[in-house]
Amino acid sequence: MDYLKELQGKKLHDHFNNTMITSIKCTWVPGPIIVGAGPSGLAAAACLKQRGVPSTILERSNCIASLWQLKTYDRLCLHLPKEFCELPLMPFPTDFPTYPSKQQFVAYLESYTHHFGLQPVFNSTVVSAEFDHQCGFWKVKTVGLKNEETEYVSQWLIVASGENAEEVMPFIEGMNDFKGPIIHTSSYKSGELFKDMSVLVVGCGNSGMEVCLDLCNYNASPSLVVRDTVHVLPQEMFGRSTFKLCMWLLKWFPVRLVDQFLLMVSWFMLGNTAQFGLNRPKLGPLELKNMSGKTPVLDVGTLAKIKSGHIKVFPGIKRLAHHAVEFVNGRVENFDAIILATGYKSNVPSWLKETDMVPEKDGLVAGKPFIYGWKGDRGGLYEVGFTKRGLLGASIDAKKIAEDIANDWKAEARPFMAFTRAPSPIMAPLT
Repeated sequence: MDYLKELQGKKLHDHFNNTMITSIKCTWVPGPIIVGAGPSGLAAAACLKQRGVPSTILERSNCIASLWQLKTYDRLCLHLPKEFCELPLMPFPTDFPTYPSKQQFVAYLESYTHHFGLQPVFNSTVVSAEFDHQCGFWKVKTVGLKNEETEYVSQWLIVASGENAEEVMPFIEGMNDFKGPIIHTSSYKSGELFKDMSVLVVGCGNSGMEVCLDLCNYNASPSLVVRDTVHVLPQEMFGRSTFKLCMWLLKWFPVRLVDQFLLMVSWFMLGNTAQFGLNRPKLGPLELKNMSGKTPVLDVGTLAKIKSGHIKVFPGIKRLAHHAVEFVNGRVENFDAIILATGYKSNVPSWLKETDMVPEKDGLVAGKPFIYGWKGDRGGLYEVGFTKRGLLGASIDAKKIAEDIANDWKAEARPFMAFTRAPSPIMAPLT
């Protein structure tokens, strides 16, 4: 361990001495730094703790799972059965329904956090994370509520800030001229405020489809903008979850054959969706998911409202006017409000400075297909929850990351903890 004790130790000691001259508080973290206290970050921390590895979770919000608690609509339920959404080491309560509600899922995450004794550092916004190539450690800078700055230093960095960190707000010509409200689904709670209004929902993913259904339940008149092809599948087939059925079929048959089966059953159950403006992609739903990460829509009743005419379908938008929307086919309709179900994006490229490790395109680890994107090639960099496989993928990533770090923990982390005389097993302020 001469390299750690002599070279890394001397470099870190010099770095801390230089930094303490400024007003930045420096903290050595013996285990990994985890950015994000959503399901991915919590899963990673729990798996690490099970293996005896401490960690420090940095969270920009004031609560765990801020996306779920603050930016989701009230009627939201898990789209997949609970057994595919539970985090490692702790199943859902047995009395939870097959598709737990938003409130039940948040309660589960809070119980998970308490069970494993996880203590995220809240209101800590990561503004930069940079790998020091001289001493071989990550320097992560945060800003608090009072603009206080803290720098955390660790051998490992786990990015768990999610694929859905920032809202995607598209530019539409005439947005400033439209007189009604234009909001993102992150601000939508229920259709109660839109009763008796004509509402245009832009985006036909699971969120856009479900918001339309919710608006119908509050006697609004929703319309849906479908700009691209989309696979719509029934949430259940033959009394079983479609996703669960897929997982079983994939054990025995190739992806393309399972896709053919899904499309055939969907045709009989849902009919030809193209006649309602929902054209299917050329690739099957599973093959498309594997190649691009694009998730098929699991229908929970929206398609029936489209068929009955309660929800109208329009193509892309050309421009907006006072209360009018002109579509690319030349049709003009009046609307009272617009809801953008245009999704989210990662914010990793805005603060992770190692652009050769994580390119600006989507925040995924460079040079690897997304299904293998949980580990960087160097520098102790990891990502959890970025493989476009939802909560199930995040759990798999968390287990792999914990195992990988634990293999090095005894050999590298503990001798260096003794060297730095860390007074705390979790976090040691260097003052």
